Amino acid sequence: MPHDHAHDHAREQAHDPAQGPGGHGEAPCGAREFGGDAGARAEGVGDPAQEAYGELAMARLALDDGELRHAATHVANALFRVPELPEAHAMLEVLVDRAPDGGTGLFVPDERGGMFAGGAAARAHLRAAAGEFDAAVGDLGQVAASEPHRPWAASAPWLTPDLAPRLDPDAFARTLIRTSQFLDDPVPEEHRAHFSPFADVARAMAEAHPGHGVLLWTGSSFLRRLDALREAADWAFRAWTRDRSVEAAVMLGTVWRRTGREADTEKLWAGVLRDHPENLELHVDLGELLARQGRFDEGLGWIERALEADPAHPKAAPAAHGVRWDRDRDTAHLVALIDHLRRHPDHGYAHELVARACSGPWLRHAPYPTEALTNVTRRMLEQVEPGDADLAVTLSALEPPSALLAVRSAFPRFGLTVRSVPEPDLRVPSRPGGYAVWAYDPGSTEARPVAGPPAPAVAAAVRELADPSWAHPAFAYDCAVRLAGCELADLLGVLVHPPAPDDSELGRAFARHEPALWVRTVQIWACLGIAHHRADEPWAGSERRRVLVDLAFGTEDWVSDAALFAMVATAWLVPDVRDDVAELVGERFVEAVRAHRTREVTLLGSLAELALATPEMIPDVRELARTVLRNLADESA
Repeated sequence: MPHDHAHDHAREQAHDPAQGPGGHGEAPCGAREFGGDAGARAEGVGDPAQEAYGELAMARLALDDGELRHAATHVANALFRVPELPEAHAMLEVLVDRAPDGGTGLFVPDERGGMFAGGAAARAHLRAAAGEFDAAVGDLGQVAASEPHRPWAASAPWLTPDLAPRLDPDAFARTLIRTSQFLDDPVPEEHRAHFSPFADVARAMAEAHPGHGVLLWTGSSFLRRLDALREAADWAFRAWTRDRSVEAAVMLGTVWRRTGREADTEKLWAGVLRDHPENLELHVDLGELLARQGRFDEGLGWIERALEADPAHPKAAPAAHGVRWDRDRDTAHLVALIDHLRRHPDHGYAHELVARACSGPWLRHAPYPTEALTNVTRRMLEQVEPGDADLAVTLSALEPPSALLAVRSAFPRFGLTVRSVPEPDLRVPSRPGGYAVWAYDPGSTEARPVAGPPAPAVAAAVRELADPSWAHPAFAYDCAVRLAGCELADLLGVLVHPPAPDDSELGRAFARHEPALWVRTVQIWACLGIAHHRADEPWAGSERRRVLVDLAFGTEDWVSDAALFAMVATAWLVPDVRDDVAELVGERFVEAVRAHRTREVTLLGSLAELALATPEMIPDVRELARTVLRNLADESA
């Protein structure tokens, strides 16, 4: 199981030097406490600098009226838009002069202890002006961690190595670990320069306090995230040789692992556990280290020892499921993580692991359309703008109707000729049902929509949700609960009358380059919405099940596997439906395999991926799905 920054965050939070080993002091504030613009509207028209100057103009008006708190809000908004803006910092100096407490009381946390990022940064600058440097550095560190893409530290002229003699090393160590635990490991290269002032101060602090072990290992954690691996290793090694603390060993092993020294890390951590067998976190770390090398059973042994000592350990059980997934590639282990989260919603490591493990079609994203029609569309869009161009194509065999729907979303006057309809006829539902969205007139090879256009509000709601990727199927199901109040007729209408992408950059990219993926994505989310229709009805006799089954076994189309995915996503979260969903998905997949013997089935690979993503899938069907995917890969090689 790869060990990434999410695990280190939890690991390092557990050893927060504010608490001491095993303590329970003040909880580190999370990146979520620093949010957007606190509900304030920008006084500009979209350009950050222009908006910032507009905010400062409003701040001056408020100051003229003696409204200091109102002025402070506008200054915070200006800093949020352009953290380094000189005029904003000049306005902070005015607040220092006008406010009786130097202005720090103008920026206070809300009732939950959170603060708007601009306000927290303003308070940091004002605290520095008042000589409260430990608090100022702490505030600025949290803001920088919450918004690593903004130059918060670079905007602080007071944050220089000359500050080191005025900082308390214990307080600075707390700032380093609390900042580090919310940063990516490593921080994206384009953002690392934003943290250089912190790194320079850390170096000055380490030079001033060379024997401060906690400062060294927390500094190692911070420098590792900036990819300064040689320094990070040196600092952790110095901390380890000085104090022999578990925390220093964790940091040293972590940076060694990043530099390919897994064997040294294993030896170090195994030795530490001989002296500290009670450290269950390190049992998990070592187990995952071994699993990463393919030594799955050895790794599980360490993790299971932690579970024996504490069956409720928040990381051990999730880690065991994660290692088993890496070893077996059986979706049952991912679903076990979801079940664990349902029982223990506060165990965030389970969510991190399942989100990290899910990749590929259906587990992580919508399957890419593979029809000849969509391939042709992609080539046409490389040469022609979407619009009313007169284009026509002849297909040797009929393809799913949604593929043509996607083409015509880009080229409304697109003409299509179909030479044959191989057996089994994809126009004919494999099960009789009461719900359908496509129908063919006798002898026709062009489907017509059965459902009418959706209500504009429902189309807009689906468009807002439509994203071709998700953390995992259960997450997609949860997100779609926002469609629970939509009328069934409208959700069915979305399937064949999909809304156009919005006018965002991503929406324009869909319209210009990937109209087929957009249609696919909209249909998936509409079906997820159907999965929430009358959710209080017991599954077996529910209308939502009846609709999804009819769509899955109806005319062969993208709607078919979208409906199946909605059932699979439901099964990830609802154990009682798993056997039924596994039977339905397995039946539909085997049906496609049989059809593939005599004709092309463009959904075959997608259905195979769905079978592998389905909880409680029949083992023989799972093996058949793996075989199908191998054969398809060989054919395309």
